[in-house]
Amino acid sequence: MRKLVLSLLFVMQAVVGFAQNGITGKVVDAKSQRPLIEVVVSVQNTALTEVTNKEGVFTFKSVPVGAQIVLLKTSGYKDQLISVEVTNGKVVDLGRIVMEEDITAEQQLSLVTITDNDLSDDNGGSESTAGLLQASRDAFQQTAAFNWGQARFRIRGLDNENANTMINGVVMNKIYDGRPQWSNWGGLNDATRNQEFTMGTAPSDYTFGGILGTQEINTRASLYRPGSRISFSGTNTNYSWRAMGTHASGMNKNGWAYVISASRRWAKEGYFEGTDYGANSVFVSVEKRINDKHSLNFTSIYAENTRGKSSPNTQEVINLMGHQYNSYWGWQDGRKRNSRDKDILEPILMLSHYWKFNSKTKLNTNVTYQFGSIGNTRLDYQGANNPDPTYYRNLPSYYLNNPDNYVTVGTTVTNPLADAAKTYFLNNSQINWNAMYYANMNSSSEAGRSLYALYEDRTDDKQFTANSILFSELSDNIRLNGGVTYRKLSSHNFQNMLDLLGGQFFRDVDPFYVGDAQQADLNNPNRIVKEGDKYGYNYKLNADVIEAFTQFKFSYKKVDFYLAQSFSKHEYQRNGLYRNGIYANNSYGKSVKKSFENFGFKGGLTYKITGRQFIDINGAYLTKAPNLRNTFSNARINNNITPDLQNERIASADVSYIIRTPKLKTRLTAFASKIQNSTNISFYYGEFTGDDADGNEDAFISEILTGVDRRNIGLELGAEYQITSTIKATAAASYGQYLYANNPHLRVNDDALASATNPYPLVDYGTAFLKNYRQAGMPQSAASLEIEYRDPHFWWVSADVNYLADSYISVSNIIRTQNFVTNPSTGLSYDGATSESVAKALKQQKLSDITLVNISGGKSWRVDKTTIGFFASINNAFNYIYKTGGFEQSRKANFADYQADNAYGSPAFGPKYFYGFGRNYFLNLYVNF
Repeated sequence: MRKLVLSLLFVMQAVVGFAQNGITGKVVDAKSQRPLIEVVVSVQNTALTEVTNKEGVFTFKSVPVGAQIVLLKTSGYKDQLISVEVTNGKVVDLGRIVMEEDITAEQQLSLVTITDNDLSDDNGGSESTAGLLQASRDAFQQTAAFNWGQARFRIRGLDNENANTMINGVVMNKIYDGRPQWSNWGGLNDATRNQEFTMGTAPSDYTFGGILGTQEINTRASLYRPGSRISFSGTNTNYSWRAMGTHASGMNKNGWAYVISASRRWAKEGYFEGTDYGANSVFVSVEKRINDKHSLNFTSIYAENTRGKSSPNTQEVINLMGHQYNSYWGWQDGRKRNSRDKDILEPILMLSHYWKFNSKTKLNTNVTYQFGSIGNTRLDYQGANNPDPTYYRNLPSYYLNNPDNYVTVGTTVTNPLADAAKTYFLNNSQINWNAMYYANMNSSSEAGRSLYALYEDRTDDKQFTANSILFSELSDNIRLNGGVTYRKLSSHNFQNMLDLLGGQFFRDVDPFYVGDAQQADLNNPNRIVKEGDKYGYNYKLNADVIEAFTQFKFSYKKVDFYLAQSFSKHEYQRNGLYRNGIYANNSYGKSVKKSFENFGFKGGLTYKITGRQFIDINGAYLTKAPNLRNTFSNARINNNITPDLQNERIASADVSYIIRTPKLKTRLTAFASKIQNSTNISFYYGEFTGDDADGNEDAFISEILTGVDRRNIGLELGAEYQITSTIKATAAASYGQYLYANNPHLRVNDDALASATNPYPLVDYGTAFLKNYRQAGMPQSAASLEIEYRDPHFWWVSADVNYLADSYISVSNIIRTQNFVTNPSTGLSYDGATSESVAKALKQQKLSDITLVNISGGKSWRVDKTTIGFFASINNAFNYIYKTGGFEQSRKANFADYQADNAYGSPAFGPKYFYGFGRNYFLNLYVNF
């Protein structure tokens, strides 16, 4: 009797179990047909999510009846969308689901990254914005990264300081300037492929984030698919060759997993002249699963990178030497030696603890230590001529702009000095290293004293980070994310003497000043500097940052929505290690502490029109502390705090219409953002006249622009359509209007005016009339069309055409103040400064529109358990030569000087430009086993 009852119960349980509405299937690799584990499978518009087991199998129970879409996602493979009709009381078996390799993983390797040649030499973290997009599979975002990145396109016109880049939930953006230093993990493409990406202000599980989005790189060893991979690549962009190898063990039965990856990239010379390149990267991740609830993971990243920079050039120099010309290098002992190298070595050590309280709640805690250095080299000289071959006195324009140099013989007008300068420059267009060695070894001022030397602007950072992130499912419909982070930075900044160029010592003085003002350190006057010594400036920046956020996500049948909030506190202080002669009383010792408290709120919702159509809305308002770079007006030599320093106010909103079907995926988005109260500080030499500048010329100044507002609005469209099983079309477009939204305030800190009685030598230039000028350095309109053919025998080819327009150069702020038109000696406008002539002079220069065609393809083979493949691409196939950006020089700060410099059509201080790569290629061969 007992057996009969048990049998009846078993049968009833089986009947009830099989009567549930469900979906099941088995996921396999397209080439090997081997099961794929850890594939994330979800039923769209529900909270149902599963992960495939060791056999590649997933099963859903209690799936709503009707038409459903199943989404399959895993790193290194294309997303799969499958339509399913769920009927009452049945489990739908999808059978064997084949997932194909994601070719964008290979495209990432050839992604044109922007070097920092066009950025400041203050050791900031600024590098490629396109790197943020590597994790995305959205058609628009892929196009923006792979196709438009070579023209410096920025999504929504936003810089990458408005996005968060994270490793295991730890923010990698620098406290100094708010931007990530991509070189810290450069060359480790295989090791950084496990990524999650959120666009704009959409919710991230790891952080409150910025208004551009969040990129999370996960290096937990057990998440890597077991196996090995080696690859070798060749290209003609920043580097020439790259070799890389990676091995992942998977989790063994003793609870251990590890991943090892290493790469080398190198070039004697990149696309631009004299740009040498060398990089070595090593990655190690080891995980120990203690039990079902606890795991420890240790990650170590070592990425050493050195690269030669290329110079921006005026149109005059480009016309004489070509767009690949680089004035930073010269021949020495039969090789090209670059005077402007950037050297980066900042290892990362990270210990992560994963605590699974139960199936619904997890806590991830990380302790991270990053240390190392960034150095930017350049030439220094005392009592000698400027060694830069493009120094304005070496160029024909210097003589062309002097009417006294013109000679008339009969009806012919010539300028023999300009002709001689042109000939001299063409024959001496590179740095003369031998001449500098000769000058140093034959110095007449002091025996053994170097007139020329090579030094680096050096930053040695030590940063400690600790954070915890909570993930919890409060109910079937509500999820909670929250986290707290503490970061402590000690940043040592100094000039480091690298090479005396044949001399024996250098003097730690500034010969452009007299008396005590010459001294870099009054505590050690007239100090002799040897190789390896610090000199010039020497200080530390200290920062303490606390950040916290909470986020609630709600999921229901017709609508999903989220609410998030954040709080942060930043505290900055400078500690001067030198008592500078110009700022004797406010350079040595600690500055006052500057503290900023900020908050943020964001929210959004997704309305599910049908299972395939959605309306997505996001909005955010937050305040943000000024970065460390902009807090001190001239941190190299004084403790002065930037005047009128305020928290930024940021507002952002976007609304999208999304279609997602197995054949068609498209998104149309309208967006708007406004960033207020920004501060910009720049450094340059300038010529100034009048009482405000005390009659000084060639003064080295820091220009302080405060209260800057920017407004970005636009539309973006991405669409992908599977025309046939083998042919896919992708289209993308972006139209934006990225403007300065107000007229900010401009001051100049002029060191020449500093004294014991004037420790804050600020000259107030009042309003800078920037409203409605375009934000520079990026196309504001773009469009792309791509056709891809993917053969069932695992080869593919694609071609795309891209149009990029509305890119502008950076404008000079100071020439857009009243100082530009008003003669201080009379109080009236300069002669000839009519409204028409001034408007013409101040019109922002628009760069030519760009059309680029790219072709790529690849093939892979399966041999037993080994996959062999290659990927090849030709970017800018028609070798279109184009400018990617530029900037106006601020040397001529009033109309009279500007007019004289432009009188003969060849200004000595005209805008300087950057160029993109011409036709370039990338070839990658790889073996997976």
